[in-house]
Amino acid sequence: MGFRLHGIRKALFATNLASSKAGDVPKGYLAVYVGEKMTRFVIPVSYLNQPQFQDLLSQTAEEFGYDHPIGGLTIPCSEDVFQNITCCFN
Repeated sequence: MGFRLHGIRKALFATNLASSKAGDVPKGYLAVYVGEKMTRFVIPVSYLNQPQFQDLLSQTAEEFGYDHPIGGLTIPCSEDVFQNITCCFN
């Protein structure tokens, strides 16, 4: 039996970098930072297996390398692009 988390998903994605804490990421999820404002999104780790997300990770490695000063995973695209790519993963 499956269920969808559309209402919860919006709340998870809406977490703002300024109000976030390192320990508030649920098990099975990870935080990424997206866009010029470095908006924080909490995403399921299953996204890492998606080819489109792997493309974003490749772009991240090219732009930032593996030693980024913010310490978190920063995705070099706009928030709109990120949401359009990830909306189809569920």
